[in-house]
Amino acid sequence: MCGIVGYIGQKKAYPILIKGLKRLEYRGYDSAGVALISDNNELNVYKAKGKVSDLQAHCQDKDVSGSAGIAHTRWATHGEPSSTNAHPHYSASGRLALIHNGIIENYATLKEKLIERGIEFRSVTDSEVLVQLIDYVQQSNSLSLLEAVQVALRQVIGAYAIAILDRDHPDTIICARQSSPLVVGLGADGDFFLASDASPIAEYTDKVVYLNDGDIAVMQLGKELQVVNLDNVEQHPKVKQIDVTLGQLEKGGYPYFMLKEIFEQPKCLRDCTRGRINVDHDRITLSAVIDYRDRLISARRIIIVACGTSWHAGLIGKMLIESLCRIPVEVEYASEFRYREPVIYPDDVVIAISQSGETADTLAAIEQARSAGAFVFGVCNAIGASIPRQTTTGVYIHVGPEIGVASTKAFTGQVTVLSMLALAIANEKRTIPGDVYKDMVAELTRIPDKMEQALKTNEQIERLAPIFTYAKNSLYLGRGYNYPVALEGALKLKEISYIHAEGYPAAEMKHGPIALIDSEMPVFVIATRDKLYEKVISNIQEVRARGGRVIALVTEGDEQIRKLADHVIELPDTMECFQPLIASIPLQLLAYHIAVCKGKDVDRPRNLAKSVTVE
Repeated sequence: MCGIVGYIGQKKAYPILIKGLKRLEYRGYDSAGVALISDNNELNVYKAKGKVSDLQAHCQDKDVSGSAGIAHTRWATHGEPSSTNAHPHYSASGRLALIHNGIIENYATLKEKLIERGIEFRSVTDSEVLVQLIDYVQQSNSLSLLEAVQVALRQVIGAYAIAILDRDHPDTIICARQSSPLVVGLGADGDFFLASDASPIAEYTDKVVYLNDGDIAVMQLGKELQVVNLDNVEQHPKVKQIDVTLGQLEKGGYPYFMLKEIFEQPKCLRDCTRGRINVDHDRITLSAVIDYRDRLISARRIIIVACGTSWHAGLIGKMLIESLCRIPVEVEYASEFRYREPVIYPDDVVIAISQSGETADTLAAIEQARSAGAFVFGVCNAIGASIPRQTTTGVYIHVGPEIGVASTKAFTGQVTVLSMLALAIANEKRTIPGDVYKDMVAELTRIPDKMEQALKTNEQIERLAPIFTYAKNSLYLGRGYNYPVALEGALKLKEISYIHAEGYPAAEMKHGPIALIDSEMPVFVIATRDKLYEKVISNIQEVRARGGRVIALVTEGDEQIRKLADHVIELPDTMECFQPLIASIPLQLLAYHIAVCKGKDVDRPRNLAKSVTVE
């Protein structure tokens, strides 16, 4: 969840590290720090609670020279946010500095043993245990730093991505990974870059190595990247080329990344379907379905595992797959699935959905499914991430980097991929008529244009937003395919405006939530025309009868609901199963504008991280 940046080369390290930390701010954090080996071979560690800008202010009168350094943004797990608990941590000898993402589960036991041996700790974090342990192991046994890292990490239980700087070897950075992402960038001049994901290093190189669990990488000036495991067996990871442009990492004139990414969705969905839907708009081709056709069409059951917004996309995927493919589907929170004893059959297909591809709970669920012999299919955005590498096959959503913490384009990209997957399997199984299949494929290609129409509601929503900034609670209602949209709309409002909101199936309102409705309760209803339209009208009337204020999302030209609702937002018509792709847009915009009215930091909501890589 935290951010790691490292650099060693011929350039000044500090500017690269600071810029990298700013690129990683979207991941969520509460403090930041940097360690540098200066031109005088001093190990300088600077830390500050708060933003990267606070760290910069702290460093203004400090020695930030040197061409080797590591930096970190911390999201507190063990120990409150403070400059003391911030990373980097340095060893009792003052020789080593270390940054760490993850959680060390047996840190208390290790710390107790080190204290018994006279080691004094400065922080209350689990991370400091690592640097003190490595330093102690090295000095006690006269080992090289690499050997000490290997010996120390064999004693560690938990998840980690670490980078270590050694004052006595200023030409080297050592890093290691276990269940937490880490990528090494290879510069054209023999420089090395290090980061939690590719965004901080894309400006400098497009050639990266994604470390696998158990890998330890040695980045030494003038030498090739060395990767070994804990037993010192040489590893041979492939060099990958990343396709991330600077433009994707900048706001492009928008005040926030979230707004930019909302407006990018039509283009993103065209990118998502490009090469997968033919020029005649009547056929979907997914290589994963071609390569594993028999396994997919013979699935006894599909289990979708995901967290947060991806779980909402999975609910829509369930309805699509069951309706089109006639395969039973279960949607599980990965965080619960991994700790139950779920019944998994070898002929099950498990679909794991994650924007980042590094979600810890989803990765654990994948391992559980693989252990049971299930076929595991990944849906991911980040190329080269852990989930694509740990699944048998899958589909990238190809929507580009999503910087805003509140997911927008990743959600619609996931729904689009699940739509294509359901249609492709259904076509192979012959569970839908050919003409219906072609009509649905053609309609899917029209969705980006209809999204652009939906985005035209932005000014209307911006005018509405101030009305609802007063709200302490909000209710979101939908039925059928729009029920997950209600859940997602409520989540967006909670995430960035800090207004309590709940999404419900509209018919369930009578089973409890209706008690909450009064004149102070805004009720957002997704009421587009579908087979449940008349029933949703009845639900709206129930809200109105109790004084609730209704904001309805309706199909363009709907006059019936206009007479019932306080406010109406019109959307272009589409097939029922694709309505979530259109209806989610005004709810994203609504959450955004309410948050702006409340003066919130839309891209960096409190307590949240973009990628949840720890439990």
